[in-house]
Amino acid sequence: MSEAAARVAGYLRAAGLEQLDGHGEEIALAVADYIEAMADKVEVGDASSLYTYPVPMLSEDGTCSVIDEMAPVPYDLTGILGGRSEQATRRLGLLERLVERAQETTGCDWVGVYQRRVTPAGTPVLVKLSYVGRPSRAEFPLSAAFAEGSTNSTVGLTGRALVIDDVKRHVEAGGAFYVCDGDVQSEACLPLLDERREVLGIVDAEAKPLAFFGPKRLARLAALAIVVPAVLP
Repeated sequence: MSEAAARVAGYLRAAGLEQLDGHGEEIALAVADYIEAMADKVEVGDASSLYTYPVPMLSEDGTCSVIDEMAPVPYDLTGILGGRSEQATRRLGLLERLVERAQETTGCDWVGVYQRRVTPAGTPVLVKLSYVGRPSRAEFPLSAAFAEGSTNSTVGLTGRALVIDDVKRHVEAGGAFYVCDGDVQSEACLPLLDERREVLGIVDAEAKPLAFFGPKRLARLAALAIVVPAVLP
């Protein structure tokens, strides 16, 4: 087994993505495609566009988003990243390119990358670094209590992927799901893992059709999860 194939197999095993056994070659090709997408130099015209983005208002208890009601002030990554730097700006630009490529090749309605960070107040969270799709929550607390209603937090805590073919049935059965778009019926949430299999963050993707994330689309997302850790700020 080549080093690249071993890397793919190791990730699938650690993330609990047994349904992708036998799809290693597809994942390796997708990894190469993402690397090629990052090959051109990132030209950043307005760095603030990489650090700030609109977010919906949160409910009074902070447990859910108020859909279609935007917060008056955009979310700014500067604080949780410890400031702005040339390296962080470049990496955010690369992440933007990667999520755009993931959306283009999977056709999902929403895809984003989150990193495990600690807020200035000392709270461990998943913070959204880059995304394509409608505005959504910026930070997901990494706590057992919040994970009861959030796929993102669940994967961020366990390091195990979750693929949901029918959100309504999943929720009715007691599964966790945080609603940012009421039309979403499918979700794939994959962990970002380091060499020690510790969780660095997640890749999250959502789509309106049922059972959207079959092996081909899931392979593209697994490839994204394998590539992203090298470019996190």
